[in-house]
Amino acid sequence: MTGLMDAALETRGLSKVYRRLRRIRALEPLDLAVAPGTVFGLLGANGAGKSTLVKTVLGICRATTGHALIFGKDSRDPAARREVGYLPEGTHFARYLSGRDVLWYFGRLAGLTGTRLREQVDAKLRLVGMADWADKKVSQYSKGMRQRIGLAQAMLGDPRLIILDEPTDGVDPEGRHHIRDVIIGLGKQGVTLFLNSHMLSEVESVCHEIAIMYQGRVLKRGRVQDIRNEMSMRDGKYQLVFRTGPLPSQLPPLLAGLQREDHGFRIAVADREEIPRLIDALRDSGVAIYGVEQYHASLEEAFLRVMDDGNHHGVGGTRQ
Repeated sequence: MTGLMDAALETRGLSKVYRRLRRIRALEPLDLAVAPGTVFGLLGANGAGKSTLVKTVLGICRATTGHALIFGKDSRDPAARREVGYLPEGTHFARYLSGRDVLWYFGRLAGLTGTRLREQVDAKLRLVGMADWADKKVSQYSKGMRQRIGLAQAMLGDPRLIILDEPTDGVDPEGRHHIRDVIIGLGKQGVTLFLNSHMLSEVESVCHEIAIMYQGRVLKRGRVQDIRNEMSMRDGKYQLVFRTGPLPSQLPPLLAGLQREDHGFRIAVADREEIPRLIDALRDSGVAIYGVEQYHASLEEAFLRVMDDGNHHGVGGTRQ
């Protein structure tokens, strides 16, 4: 966990309850700290509280309890939010404006003027690959192009923290690839990125750390690889993948509990000493063995297991 004084973004007991019509606890009291220079991913199904967290941090929603800090300053202070670039989910721009007009407008809102404004607009358009389309109207843009313009406006003024809410939702593969490259490039420059997404493959490819949310709570937090490794073992057992020829209908007792996969099976073993016995049992059954490797869970598998654990343990309770 990052030291509190060092956090680029920190929440202390931050919660949100919506009281209109009925009482809905969208965000349970949350303590979270994100280190400077980290590309941080926030994962969760629809309704998990991800967007509520982002909006509450930015003051779009008023917190019910607690508060947030941006580089040590209370996020309710406009001076703190000047350090932040933001791309909201489902952003829309006036269709009669060009991409350059959009950036010019948001640049002025960010306090940019004159030569610096012009240079920033041109630089961000080039960075997101929209320089050739800069003077075309937004009405002519695809969803991916609009998202790239949205990303460009979030970078105006070179903020130290950029918050992206579902940046690749509904974007075609080419657009996702370009947005992913920009995010990776910003991370290498030391910019802190807070990425809210349900696109697990995108998060896995760009984020250093993640938090998985369920019903307004964080169920799991840590480095992507550490979470994958943890989920690769079950009940303290290694998961092994055997690539084999056809398996017999009558399996040796050692193979009880195997999970069949394409071109082989997966099985849990208590320790590596079981591997030679498994191989001998397969050979005695006439099975050809083409490879043995340790199983590594994908982020998607890890995410689904965390969600399953949350459901079984009733985490979050009633939302009303």
